[in-house]
Amino acid sequence: MGVILNIFKLPELRNRVLYTLMMLAIYRFGVFVACPGVDRTVMEDIVNQGAGGFLGYLNMFTGGALTNVSVFALGIMPYISASIIMQLMTAVIPRLEQLSKEGESGRRKINQYSRYGTVGLAAIQGYFMATWLEAQNAGGQRLVLDPGLPFELMTVLTLVAGTCFLMWLGEQITEKGIGNGISLLIFAGIIADLPGALYQLWNKVQDDPENFGPLQLTLLLILVIAVIAFVVVMERGQRRIRVQYAKRVVGRQMFGGSANYLPLRINSAGVIPPIFASSILMFPNQIASMTSNTYLQSMAAALRYDGWLYITVYVALNIFFTFFYTALQFNPVDVADNLKKQNASIPGIRPGKRTAEYIEFILTRLTFAGAWYISAVCVLPTFLQTKFNVPFYYGGTSLLIVVGVALDTAQQIESHLVTRSYEGFAGPTSRRRSRK
Repeated sequence: MGVILNIFKLPELRNRVLYTLMMLAIYRFGVFVACPGVDRTVMEDIVNQGAGGFLGYLNMFTGGALTNVSVFALGIMPYISASIIMQLMTAVIPRLEQLSKEGESGRRKINQYSRYGTVGLAAIQGYFMATWLEAQNAGGQRLVLDPGLPFELMTVLTLVAGTCFLMWLGEQITEKGIGNGISLLIFAGIIADLPGALYQLWNKVQDDPENFGPLQLTLLLILVIAVIAFVVVMERGQRRIRVQYAKRVVGRQMFGGSANYLPLRINSAGVIPPIFASSILMFPNQIASMTSNTYLQSMAAALRYDGWLYITVYVALNIFFTFFYTALQFNPVDVADNLKKQNASIPGIRPGKRTAEYIEFILTRLTFAGAWYISAVCVLPTFLQTKFNVPFYYGGTSLLIVVGVALDTAQQIESHLVTRSYEGFAGPTSRRRSRK
């Protein structure tokens, strides 16, 4: 309670938190603004029929926007897909790599390219969604009231505008609010679906007490708490490399000689790998499910989220993006050069090339463990649904995103508090230190 009061005592942090909440409220309001020319009750029946498959999975990531055939039905995934493509191209195209090293101006140019890619991907996905909506019906009732080219054009325009607005919301939250805006939008969508999922679970307990009674519910609750605790421990876990600074004399004073630590996290990539992996697998599955092509339909059946092919590809993508994003965020050669310029070294390791190799060796082992940790948590829902018959999509990517984004946002809030000599989440220690 004291932490919340301290947030509102600091004007800058209070404004950032309130701005973030306002932007998230706008996002949740837009989820219920439907595209013109559709019957939302029919769409709700269609999504409920496929709740255990791809439609339910996509509906979770869009925060219920798919059920409402909302202007945000595509979610933020086109922007994430465009960002993935740009990051991959940056690693292989020299011109883009040079832009990424030009500081803020280069990053803005790359972000501009990502925005153009977002519009293109949203237009493609919007067209496939429009044609898919026209072909849907439930109980003899058609989903689209007046199908045809005008409906398709209006739907594509509406969905592209909705995705661009979400992209703008996320960037505004990152710049003027607190936390990562894109991650917070996904976080808000997942959290919004939690009450409905708990209600479904309660109904299952009431309707089928023999197969899902108090014992199974207790085991599930213990498993949920254990997995959340495991995720928190792994997200906080790090390997600290001792760094020794050399003594140097300036005038009559001696500086340096102190020791510090270089922290290497187990999961340096955060929630980016599962988000990237999910968006990549979601894109072809979405297109396949929205057409009547036999080949695409067979591909969609093979890439069911609970199938062995989907799990294999998903784990492989998680491992790839964990290593890829960690390599983008942390360069051992640059770290070794910076340590050498600061007259610092790792005890027992030569400065320069040997230091870079040592750091890379440790980082590779940590990243390998982090990649498999992410993959293990992300495939958890499949086992819960097959073994425990859980009636909602618990765990996996959603759990990792929720816990990761919550920890990251809490850490940013704490940094603001500690910087301003306020008591942070760690307790009164920060305040006592500031007084000393």
